[in-house]
Amino acid sequence: MPKGTNTLIAVSGAATLALLTACGNNGDTAGDTGISPADADLTVVTGVYPLEWLAKEIGGDQVAVIQLTEPGSEPHDLELTGRQVGQIGEADIAFHVQGLQPAVDQAIAQEAPDNALDVGQVVRLRPAADHDHEDDHGNHDPHFWLDLDLMAETAEALAERMSEVDPEGAERYRDNLTDLTDELSALDQEYEQGLASCENREVVVGHTAFTYLTKAYDLEQIGISGVDPESEPSPSQIATITDIVDEHGITTVFTEPLMPEETAETIAAETGAKVRVLDPLEGITDQSPGDDYPSIMRGNLATLTEALECT
Repeated sequence: MPKGTNTLIAVSGAATLALLTACGNNGDTAGDTGISPADADLTVVTGVYPLEWLAKEIGGDQVAVIQLTEPGSEPHDLELTGRQVGQIGEADIAFHVQGLQPAVDQAIAQEAPDNALDVGQVVRLRPAADHDHEDDHGNHDPHFWLDLDLMAETAEALAERMSEVDPEGAERYRDNLTDLTDELSALDQEYEQGLASCENREVVVGHTAFTYLTKAYDLEQIGISGVDPESEPSPSQIATITDIVDEHGITTVFTEPLMPEETAETIAAETGAKVRVLDPLEGITDQSPGDDYPSIMRGNLATLTEALECT
């Protein structure tokens, strides 16, 4: 895949493009999916949706996947219940991205260090840029799942670990891995073709979670940092955003599914730019029942190709 550039434009002060980032403080019913652990060949626990999707696709009907974050909840600040900590300790595989969810990292270190599968140990994560990721996630940007090549590498590592834990299911895991990597490869080709020729290549986002995607397809991410989820942009901040949009000739500002509608409307009214939703795939929202990783990625591609005027 071609490698592009990534630009971070920091807007100081309080919020710009305010995003809703409610903490995911789950109840004891959070996240049990599919077959029960008692009846499964093995159990995988995850804390973020893309990892859950990989585990379910590779594991199939005989693997219990426990998701710790409720749909529609912001995963970064997840707080675990005692029951969830116990589920981590009992899981055959604790599948996580070190630095993404501190509570999950701590529980794995205490309860299941030998059963951990850290994505950062099997793929090369990008260094964190000078934005909120550095504070929230440590030294690396965890949003690897927006790079389809890295998703395929991670899937291969997970299938290998599943086969080690459950040798009798190894052939099934390998077959499911083949189907999954074929699907990811086809999706990558759609992105390559869809974004090959675009009038614009700048992607203005409030939450700079799209580095992997923009780097993979030769786009330029322009991030507006200093986000306060509880504040509205001030007139001076709107003016700063307007300057950025005018300077780059940008016609679209991308927000996320959890962004308050009134903020997007304010930005659109003041800048004249269109506001569209780009999903960082950190979780499935309640507004999109039935969506999954491939469908959301295709939705993002459709949004990008229209907004960037790709042919």
